[in-house]
Amino acid sequence: MYMYRQKIEDLKAWQKSPHRKPLIVQGARQVGKTELIREFGRTQYRQTAYVNLDNNSRMAALFDGDFDVNRLIQGLKAETNVDIEPDSTLIVLDEIQEVPKALTALKYFCENAPQYHIVVAGSLLGVATHQGVSFPVGKVDYLELAPLSFREFLLALGEKHLVEMITSPSVDQELLAYFHDRLIDYIKAYCYVGGMPEVVASYAEQRSWNEVRRIQNNILFDYANDFSKHTPEASFARRIEQVWRIIPSQLAKENAKFVFGMIRAGARAKEYELALAWLEEAGLVRRINRLEAPRIPIVSYANASAFKLYHLDVGLLAAMVRLDERVLLEGDQVFTEFRGSLAEQLALQELQVDGGLDVCYWAMDGQSRAEVEFIVQTGSQIVPVEVKSEINLRAKSLAVYMNKYQPRLAVRSSVANYKKTDNLYDVPFYLLNNFFRNIQKY
Repeated sequence: MYMYRQKIEDLKAWQKSPHRKPLIVQGARQVGKTELIREFGRTQYRQTAYVNLDNNSRMAALFDGDFDVNRLIQGLKAETNVDIEPDSTLIVLDEIQEVPKALTALKYFCENAPQYHIVVAGSLLGVATHQGVSFPVGKVDYLELAPLSFREFLLALGEKHLVEMITSPSVDQELLAYFHDRLIDYIKAYCYVGGMPEVVASYAEQRSWNEVRRIQNNILFDYANDFSKHTPEASFARRIEQVWRIIPSQLAKENAKFVFGMIRAGARAKEYELALAWLEEAGLVRRINRLEAPRIPIVSYANASAFKLYHLDVGLLAAMVRLDERVLLEGDQVFTEFRGSLAEQLALQELQVDGGLDVCYWAMDGQSRAEVEFIVQTGSQIVPVEVKSEINLRAKSLAVYMNKYQPRLAVRSSVANYKKTDNLYDVPFYLLNNFFRNIQKY
């Protein structure tokens, strides 16, 4: 079952670009990279020359020779039985990490044969450590693929018209209010199911919570196996798993700042920094730094030593904390469980759907202990976003921030209906992405 992914539009733009370079599609395992690329090849090219490099001795030998492009093309023709033509054939090299020298070859395709359309996918973890391998810096384009967003989740469930309502540049707020409860029910389901393609496909076909959780647990098990597969030292793999396992409890703290000491008694940052970096490179975690001052660009005023650590996917986070499906039937309890960490995870994913927003968080020490979950830079605006897990919309921390910095506008995201009060916008979770994509129209 192929599910529409918005990133296919980015692939189409890459295809038509006069400055096109070989493309690396990045993202965590099992987010649908291969399915997206193959659908792109099927719909946009006359033919696709697809090669899986995993356990492929012929391709390992091919790329172990010189990097003469004509020789490589002849080898790929023989491997795929496809008569590769520059403009009508998409060349796909999957599991690129298994033949690291194939990554180096992209440099020569870029410099000597830019007419070929080449897309590669796979984990790049450990590639740079292989002897004789150089990364093609400046010679490749990149595309990042995340789990399905909420709007892609709705499309997979056949809710095309709801998607049109929440993605329109000019949202009809009165009409949307009639469908608010329905959308919130879908948001609850998304918090449980998440956006991993295999999980969403299963839910779309069977609507079985038990099957959803079974597949999620299998994915989490596969990730845990990767810790040892891609790391040479058992002690390093253990440190990676320790950081990975602590994420849910860190997010559920009143102060969600990541504290290395929670991993184990006496743990220090220097022991786990590389493990954390590994998880980031693998696409399994999202780091959000603390903002010291709301000035543009916010990345220049972010404190890299103080950060929150979020998960790859809200559904996998729900599986890690063993969220019971019965909470989906009990009002808005799904958002209040685990101190609202699922609501924060959901909001962050929706903020980062399109990849163009810089996001930090803000906290003020002292008696007030104020903390705003997200500070978002969009163009020349810096917008505070407080996430509320309950219908009670008292936002003390946001009020502290607004009094201190006087932002032009502020956002409170929750399950409540859309509303504007002066410069404060109440934006339901399902509308959060649209709000920032069309902020000038609100």
